[in-house]
Amino acid sequence: MNLNQIGWQAQSKTGVIAAGTPESVEAGIQMLEAGGNAIDAAVAALFALMVTDHGQCSIGGEVPMLIWPAADPGVKVLCGQGRAPSSHDAIDWYMTNGIPGGTDIRMAPVPSAFDSCVSALRLYGTLTLSEILNPTLTVLERKDAQLPLLSESGQSNLAETLRKLVTEEEQTDGSREEKLQAASDRFYGRGGGSDIAEQLVRAYSERGGFLTLEDLAGHTSEIENPVRVDYRGYTVCKIGPWTQGPMLCQALRLLEGYDIAAMGHCSGDHIHLSAEVLKLAMADRDAFYADPGFEDVPLDALFSDKYTELRRSLIDMNAASAEARPGDPIHMKALGSADTGSPAPGGTTTCVTADQWGNVVAATPSANVPEGAEDVGGTGITFSNRLLSFNTNPDHPNCIAPGKRPRSTLTPTLVLKDGMPIMAISVAGGDYQDQVALNLLQNVIDFGLSPAEAVTVPRFATTHHQDSFNPNPARERTILKHQSLDVYESIDQDVLSDLAARGHIIGRWKEPIGHPVMLMITDGTRLAAGDPDAERH
Repeated sequence: MNLNQIGWQAQSKTGVIAAGTPESVEAGIQMLEAGGNAIDAAVAALFALMVTDHGQCSIGGEVPMLIWPAADPGVKVLCGQGRAPSSHDAIDWYMTNGIPGGTDIRMAPVPSAFDSCVSALRLYGTLTLSEILNPTLTVLERKDAQLPLLSESGQSNLAETLRKLVTEEEQTDGSREEKLQAASDRFYGRGGGSDIAEQLVRAYSERGGFLTLEDLAGHTSEIENPVRVDYRGYTVCKIGPWTQGPMLCQALRLLEGYDIAAMGHCSGDHIHLSAEVLKLAMADRDAFYADPGFEDVPLDALFSDKYTELRRSLIDMNAASAEARPGDPIHMKALGSADTGSPAPGGTTTCVTADQWGNVVAATPSANVPEGAEDVGGTGITFSNRLLSFNTNPDHPNCIAPGKRPRSTLTPTLVLKDGMPIMAISVAGGDYQDQVALNLLQNVIDFGLSPAEAVTVPRFATTHHQDSFNPNPARERTILKHQSLDVYESIDQDVLSDLAARGHIIGRWKEPIGHPVMLMITDGTRLAAGDPDAERH
């Protein structure tokens, strides 16, 4: 397909893809046209995004995925998140000095995007790494590519690293799956020496970082079960509480007690109620969510009917709440004991795919590659800042610890109807991601909009929550703006006046709030759309 043919919406009986750049969409379409499935298409698009949307994501970043594989029906969570260094000395350093930002390599977790992509391909795809990487290498080998935040030497170095991994696949004996595993093993230094892993670790050490060969070799992309809630006959599936994903489930549980459709789309009541629900859900996110391998996150209690009713009782339809109000799901109380500037869209991008065989993927790749960051050790691999999503409060569940996953904002969505996938959503936008996903789900489920309409009508969100990229141990100091409500300036002025009268502090936006893509499967047709104002394709 010619890049000029790639727009912002599409439909097909066989396969669709929506993602962050035209080149990534083209890479995915090439895999579908070659007989590959939606997983092949998604992985090819993700690798292409790592260079054409570099800075938003990278091969050294992370990419959580939700996958519905037709051959093994059911929603699978592919972790795709790197962990903190395993050294206790490293963690002691963070607890003493804080988690640094800027271009400091000590904010980098174990790079996870490569293994996540290869694991998806090995478990659920059909093509080889060589076939999947061909579109990305074609871009990297163009001298006029002008790739964002990737220097000419970094471009050349990354191409060389990817060619080494393809060579490892091609020279390994065995099945397609064994060949793919060999490529991942070379990247991470599993089973012995690896030039790539050793280059990375040497550079980490030279720049004061803490990641070791053992950290890389021990990395795997776990397959987990999703968390899920039912909402008006649909089942919404999210990744667990090492992401902010369950927050969307909590918000939907609260909203199900109201007739949203009767309020009218983007009416004062609709926006006010949704904002108040988001504040409650995000307060619980900020108080309780963390890596469940390290912390006992009370999801069952947070989703329970009793707790939902208690929290719903806090909503005042006439007044915007002025406090951050986490609850107490352990003791079943509506309120707990603590009161715990608008963020940019964030360094994240998007990808959703579906094919003719019933495979569906929703992925949210990221890295937040800092401006001025050089590739690590001459590999072309740049690092993520995701350790900033920890904090250093020893009494908080999301405190940094050896080998722990940070509570990430990355949160793709899969939606089922009658037990089969019907929607996939991915949003770039940090703390806005699930807020925008809530907008989209309401647009489709409550108001009957198509995907093309759902991603282009006005949106709203709040910054009345803790900043997920501020590791300050005094968590109450990280709340961005109490009572804030960001809305599109195209929303009717009478509605904005109504919301202001209820106590919301209105921020009027010309630019997109979040960068969404979504797909929907209906009557055998696959519909895909990405917000054109947010440069989705």
